[in-house]
Amino acid sequence: MQHIFTVDLRILNTASPQTYAGIVDSWAAMLMGVLAGSIPWYTMMVLHKKISFIKQVDDTLGVLHTHAVAGLLGGLSAGIFAKPNLVKLFYNSNIYKQGPGLLYSIINTNEEVHVHDGFKQMGYQLVGAMFIAAWNIVVTSLVCIFVSRLVDLKMHEDDLEIGDDAVHGEEAYALWGDGQRHPPAIFRRTATRV
Repeated sequence: MQHIFTVDLRILNTASPQTYAGIVDSWAAMLMGVLAGSIPWYTMMVLHKKISFIKQVDDTLGVLHTHAVAGLLGGLSAGIFAKPNLVKLFYNSNIYKQGPGLLYSIINTNEEVHVHDGFKQMGYQLVGAMFIAAWNIVVTSLVCIFVSRLVDLKMHEDDLEIGDDAVHGEEAYALWGDGQRHPPAIFRRTATRV
């Protein structure tokens, strides 16, 4: 169940903002959805097991793959597939000049769209992705430093050996018959027959 939810979240992280923004065609949004379901899954299920640095990170929920990989994929895909006339409709071109997607700047024969505009837009997408990554690193580090002053960020080794049950007293993803706790029985009054 978690894998299905994670794939859905990856697709939302990648495809939805660009589709709602209206800067990519429907076929590009569908292709972005297919890529969003497969590339982050591949990084989580295959590359995660092969790259030694990522193996050391305790990423139980696949946050790196679900948000970082899918978000980067979405941003770069928007820079590749942004259609010039949709960009003009979305960003009033008289006020704000946005470049077309790289794909349309290469295949378009229009005098108004040039290849260097597509590469320029991809540069903006990459700079935006680097800014977001740097922002997340700085803000997350500050939050962790602040929280570590109040409580420990890591459980004690003894508690880690036992698991979360030692701290919380409950079991995550308890299936029926597998440690599931039942609420106390409620006594009902029933009429007795004579």
